[in-house]
Amino acid sequence: MWLVYAIGTFIFWGTADLFYKRGNNENEKYTHLKTSIFVGLVMGVTAILTIIIKGIDYDFRNIFVYMPVSLMYILSMVIGYFGLKYLELSVSSPIQNSSGAVTCILLIIVLRELPDYLSLIAVGLISIGVFLLGLFEKKKEEAFEKEQNKKYKIGFIAFLFPIFYCIIDALGTFFDGLYLDDYATTPLLNVTEETLEDVANISYELTFMFIAIILFIFVRLIKKERIEIPRQGDRLLAAIFETLGQLVYVYALSGNAIIAAPVVASYCVFSTILAGIFLKEKLTIPQYISVGLVIAGIVLLGIVEGIDLSLETETIIPLIFR
Repeated sequence: MWLVYAIGTFIFWGTADLFYKRGNNENEKYTHLKTSIFVGLVMGVTAILTIIIKGIDYDFRNIFVYMPVSLMYILSMVIGYFGLKYLELSVSSPIQNSSGAVTCILLIIVLRELPDYLSLIAVGLISIGVFLLGLFEKKKEEAFEKEQNKKYKIGFIAFLFPIFYCIIDALGTFFDGLYLDDYATTPLLNVTEETLEDVANISYELTFMFIAIILFIFVRLIKKERIEIPRQGDRLLAAIFETLGQLVYVYALSGNAIIAAPVVASYCVFSTILAGIFLKEKLTIPQYISVGLVIAGIVLLGIVEGIDLSLETETIIPLIFR
């Protein structure tokens, strides 16, 4: 079943990216906040159902204990939604999924830990690919500048947002290790070895729900923006597919991590395929080559991660925080 879960995660997260893009209207000022509202509400419902169905004795103080990590993940997602307003999904998704490379760099800088040579190669591929994508996006911006095309005039600025997403998400993952390394030393309250991951995930989802409520008050009541429910299908589907991917991810890695990890890590390939089919996105050959370098680096990092996880059978596998 682990392969089914891995393929499910690959499909769910890739499809979520498609609906994120479709749900982001560049003509709506607060479109990224509206997307965040629906994602937060769906995650909040999922957290409540998890508490009820699994019978977890959840200590709600953990919302505040885990908040530094939760806020990093949530901020990265909101930033990513904003970047999708003006940037092709085929470019944005691979960059956002490069956070593993940033985490690797953080280990080198902060902990003075030199990773294996495969990880260094992967980081190099991702770094070169992202640099080239930025270069080509800048050239595209200059080419369309005379046409006063708003989408492409701010294309290079928008290109920076998935990079910000990548960095902030990596910081969240980096500090998440402090919480999930060992249930005996975690700052989370009233947890056991069996409930540690669930408690962390519930805390994250409930925080997202509360922020979604605040964003709703800001967008609807303060800014008087209309949120017409019948027109929110893409945003709702994005939130559902995001959460479905989150639910099956842990089962994929716990079954056969060495193969499942690269399958899951490469879901941006599926996003790129869907973008070409349904969004009619067409990149230049140099852009496709750059995207290919990024994806190759991501898959290689996933393989390395899978090897590490397979060797550490006693390691607690964190629930999905992208």
